Amino acid sequence: MDDLAHPIESTSGSLKSPVIVMIDHNVLARTCLLKILKREFAGFDIVETASTNDLSWLSGRDVRLIMLNIEDKQITDPSIEESLLIIAECCPNAYVALLSNRDDEATAAAAMQRGVRGFVPTSIAVEVAVAGLRLVLAGGAYRPLPIIGHHEAAQPRTASECAGHAEPFGHNGHGENGNGAAKIVLERATVERTMADLTPREEQVLAALNLGLPNKLIAVRLNLSENTVKMHIQHIMRKCLARNRTEAVLRWSKRSNGHAPSSPLASSS
Repeated sequence: MDDLAHPIESTSGSLKSPVIVMIDHNVLARTCLLKILKREFAGFDIVETASTNDLSWLSGRDVRLIMLNIEDKQITDPSIEESLLIIAECCPNAYVALLSNRDDEATAAAAMQRGVRGFVPTSIAVEVAVAGLRLVLAGGAYRPLPIIGHHEAAQPRTASECAGHAEPFGHNGHGENGNGAAKIVLERATVERTMADLTPREEQVLAALNLGLPNKLIAVRLNLSENTVKMHIQHIMRKCLARNRTEAVLRWSKRSNGHAPSSPLASSS
């Protein structure tokens, strides 16, 4: 499907429906994504375009989400920065999600620092990507957990790896002799900062985790999909610097002076 007379094509034509915009110059990829979005986001008017040049056509529409495929480009690429500026000017109330062939932490962090609400690597499963987009549409933010090498899979991330703003300890980032205590203090301080940023929904999910509820039951009680619950748990674990859900609850309990997170679900369990 090539661009027709008008550079933006709507899949439903309803001027009253909320809008999701997909920007991707690759026609084949755009066609495939269109089918997925139409199936997963019923009630939205899905519009597509090859570039940001004609977004002014959407003036007056209720644009909720704009997906921009940046492929292999860096966030600092002038063309990407220009596209983000155009999006902000034409659709100031829309959330922005980037699709990227990169899945490194630096690229994800740079995107979020520029106000992007969703960072979706093309290496993740479709179901996970859809759940991430739903999270963004609900007012949250989505980014994958920092990438961990196979030899580090069983180890927690250090403060410098997770927060991105702490200086490494020693040449290999794991600390030299005598700095262990300082490293622990820094990691705890980082946990304090990041856990303070839990969203209300993340706190609800954390409270449900404290009750020992499985993802399926959490999804039912909070009226979410299981994939969205998984996304919330990923964010909670990243913010708590935890390796698993149990450790996340324990770290939150310690931060709250031993008090488990309060749960609106407790009375109904």
